[in-house]
Amino acid sequence: MASVDSLSLDSLRRSTAVCEDVWFLSGPMGPGDTLQHTPIDQEPFIVGRKSGVAMKLQFRTVSGNHAELKVEDGKLMVRDLESTNGTYLNGERVEGTAFVGNEDLIHFAEAPFRVRRQSPTGVTAGTISENVCDQALALVQFDRLMSQRLVRPHFQPIVTLSGARQVGFEILGRGSVFGLESVGAMFHAAEQLNLEVELSRMLRWEGLREGREIPDSPTLFVNTHPKEMEDTQSLIDSLCKVRSMASNTQIVLEIHESAVTNPKQMQRLHATLKELNMQLAYDDFGAGQARLAELVEARPDYVKFDIGLIRGLSVADENRMRMLRSLVSMVQDLDISALAEGIETIEEAEACQEIGFDLAQGFYYGRPAPA
Repeated sequence: MASVDSLSLDSLRRSTAVCEDVWFLSGPMGPGDTLQHTPIDQEPFIVGRKSGVAMKLQFRTVSGNHAELKVEDGKLMVRDLESTNGTYLNGERVEGTAFVGNEDLIHFAEAPFRVRRQSPTGVTAGTISENVCDQALALVQFDRLMSQRLVRPHFQPIVTLSGARQVGFEILGRGSVFGLESVGAMFHAAEQLNLEVELSRMLRWEGLREGREIPDSPTLFVNTHPKEMEDTQSLIDSLCKVRSMASNTQIVLEIHESAVTNPKQMQRLHATLKELNMQLAYDDFGAGQARLAELVEARPDYVKFDIGLIRGLSVADENRMRMLRSLVSMVQDLDISALAEGIETIEEAEACQEIGFDLAQGFYYGRPAPA
């Protein structure tokens, strides 16, 4: 895994002028908090969870008196106070006392902070490099997310359009570390390290591990990342392990429409899925170029129509309704279930039912939630 050192934080610090400065810590005081900028203006400057310290944090993993920061001759030092979960400087655990530089990253247990040095002129040193350091913080957090598997699977209901009978859930991932809560933020960080495939597999594994315990054994729809289609054998190997772990779970593998480019590859994957007693869904159908040929060459069990086709459908003109009605009919003629994604209102639900969709998903039927 790439290290944060590759972001050249040392070179950023060397480019900063040395002067009589005020040092700050920038970060959240508790889970879900916004960033706060706290000056290191007391001696001793104790960070911890106990009342009366200079900077009180609300993270459960932080000790009462967790760490001490001190400025001597313009230089900032940090000392861990024998905390339970440790103090980390740029990803390395602090043993004894360590010197801290401008834009360094400090973790008090799980609580992440960036060190800022401000000159008397009021210009924050390293401002130009702010985006780079935000990226560095995300990468440090991503390393923790992957190594400690700090993800929280969420499940969004999939129902029949007629009668709204629940038939399954799509598994969606959420992060449990600051700055990487959304799936978009997680994959953005993964992209910097070329770890999209590894993240996708972990989200799939953790989702099925929890989802297999849901009562009544619903069908679980799991996602893939387009990069996984570059090596279908590796994808198949990972699915074999998943099947072994969730042996009795009904699983549908979702593949994004844009990744369905090689019919022979899809035929092989589809055949393997049948051997594993899994089904196949094409996701976000109609988001780009709807690949109609592949519906025949490698026929899925489900086609999930993109939210862009469903949004505002209740007030759409007749041409759009006619187009969707034709696509849904064509899909159903191939013995494929048509699923409408992103339904948010009763009007959209009624329009989809009029068109003839089989299944539905969206906030109107339920938001993603933990198992």
